[in-house]
Amino acid sequence: MDERLIRLACLLNPEEMDALAHAHVAVFGVGGVGGSAMEALARSGIGNIDVIDNDIVAPSNLNRQIIATEKTLGQAKVDAAVARIHDINPHIHASAHNCFYLPENSDMFDFHKYDYVLDCIDTVSAKLDLIVQCQKAGTPIVSAMGCGNRLDPSKLLVCDIYQTKGDPLAKVMRHELRKRGIKKLTVVYSAEEPIKPLLKLESENRRSTPGSSPFVPPAAGLLMASYVVRAIAQGGRK
Repeated sequence: MDERLIRLACLLNPEEMDALAHAHVAVFGVGGVGGSAMEALARSGIGNIDVIDNDIVAPSNLNRQIIATEKTLGQAKVDAAVARIHDINPHIHASAHNCFYLPENSDMFDFHKYDYVLDCIDTVSAKLDLIVQCQKAGTPIVSAMGCGNRLDPSKLLVCDIYQTKGDPLAKVMRHELRKRGIKKLTVVYSAEEPIKPLLKLESENRRSTPGSSPFVPPAAGLLMASYVVRAIAQGGRK
């Protein structure tokens, strides 16, 4: 037994640990949510991890993104993510895809090869296509809803998308998923009412940038990773 995983092996039997070692998980988006999810997967002994993102590590990421440090500023997030995975366990097969997932480039990915997909991106069109592609391939996916403008990680829940309440992103997603005939989707979402930002921040990619805390996005990522690790260990696709 790899000593890195000995404490987890106190909780999972050898067959479950072997399932994790042979699993292949893709994390789309390695920011505040995806970075923590990715790290938890690595620390749980997931043997194959793909990370997909096209952003670079910026100073504004330092308050919440686990891959963001003074040393990684300016690096591609996927490169920083793979380096961090290998700092934890060099035996993990980690692949970096330095691209922004869009419907137009979905053919870059073979969704059949993944045991699970984690949707940690925040663009609705990309999220919807990712979910559709996973459904076509029969690959289970867990999707993160809004984590910005919130401070209380205890309000995070794992549930079906159609059980969510009060989350603006989840509301849009429910509407669009119904139109596409998708009747169920496991999500992590916050029941906390979003806080109105005190500062107006602008960016090139969005009309307004939400506030974000060191607590909620990472906790959402840990919840996603926990769900996936337990599902894989139990040998079933949920």
